[in-house]
Amino acid sequence: MELSRFSIGTGDRFGRQGVAQLRALEQAAEAGIAVTPVWNKSFREHSIIGTSPRDTRAAADAAVRAAGWNKPYRVDADHINLKNVDGFIDSCDFFTIDVAESIGAPASDAARAAFTNACRPLLGTHQLSGIDKPFVIDEPAVKRIAARYAAACAEAARIFRHVHARNPGGFITEVSMDECADPQTPLELLMILAALAAHKVPAQTIAPKFTGRFNKGVDYAGDVAQFAREFSDDVAVAAYAVKAFGLPDSLKLSVHSGSDKFSLYPHIKQRLGNTGAGVHLKTAGTTWLEEITGLAEAGGDGLVIAKEVYTKALGRFDELCKPYATVIDIDRAKLPAPAVVQRWTAGQFVAAVAHEPGCVGFNANVRQLLHVGYKVAAEMGARFLDALAANEAVIGRRVTDNLYRKHLLSVFPKRQD
Repeated sequence: MELSRFSIGTGDRFGRQGVAQLRALEQAAEAGIAVTPVWNKSFREHSIIGTSPRDTRAAADAAVRAAGWNKPYRVDADHINLKNVDGFIDSCDFFTIDVAESIGAPASDAARAAFTNACRPLLGTHQLSGIDKPFVIDEPAVKRIAARYAAACAEAARIFRHVHARNPGGFITEVSMDECADPQTPLELLMILAALAAHKVPAQTIAPKFTGRFNKGVDYAGDVAQFAREFSDDVAVAAYAVKAFGLPDSLKLSVHSGSDKFSLYPHIKQRLGNTGAGVHLKTAGTTWLEEITGLAEAGGDGLVIAKEVYTKALGRFDELCKPYATVIDIDRAKLPAPAVVQRWTAGQFVAAVAHEPGCVGFNANVRQLLHVGYKVAAEMGARFLDALAANEAVIGRRVTDNLYRKHLLSVFPKRQD
């Protein structure tokens, strides 16, 4: 099973926006941009909302039928490990194998040997096309990088074999190392890919951690020029790994928490256009944010619900933020009091939450709090879901516009680019 050059993780926490998302992808196709949708939902998100992977599959299949979508689509078991993967196997054909917890963990003798043996042919000086400085690789470098990543690569292999034994018909494999403390250098990525190939893990996407903060639902915080260099070098490493290690031709980078990283998109798009490389972009909770913003825009009970979600989320700040501590950065002093928000008009609420560059009313702290506040909406049950249905026209328009204008057009080059 092969993933196309361009793909996007269309997270849809409540499983209601598939048709609106596909409408954006159809618009992109008409503009010369072919992108495969991948509905992703993690074990954590299922647990919070009270859904299962079967629900995600059912919602995706139903949206495809309703929209008349006749192109490939995937359903992702997002950030899985051996503890939770079994519940995803029957419903998914894309597995994001998360081994961040194994980075830096003690490795067995066999895992260390497998890593070092895979990397030993790289000893010496290597000039990779697209990277200015050559890699100079010696035994100490191999041992140092093996000490950090050997256990993670061995764990990726264990999880892959576990899934393959239960789903031998084929699936797409992503290896994720982004939710860790330190970014991987291009040299480390090269050795990681060598080790994954030696373990016979047919990774089609690899999600490294880049320098800087990839906070949920807001723009990148960090040195944009440094990211551009890292991304460019990692693209070159992936291209080299395909030829040198026999990894799938479709191997590409995956950018996690990629929604709303507007300052990075021109650099990603330029590199893809210049090299012909592919990319997988995960947008995750941005669809939920369009739902809450759409409810506010619709006014009436929709605006009441949006304000209620904010008020309750603020009251449960620590509880809601703790699971997402590494991917949010909220200044509590800049969160308005509930009494202030209660006086907001629909336009003021939308301006604060919708991420429109240059909007003076935008509040990144409010947006991030609402991003993790979907648990509050889930606990509303039928009241919230009924409001989504009642305001489908407004919400669907926002979901389509967000995905098409802010993401698909901004990240992916057209065929003639």
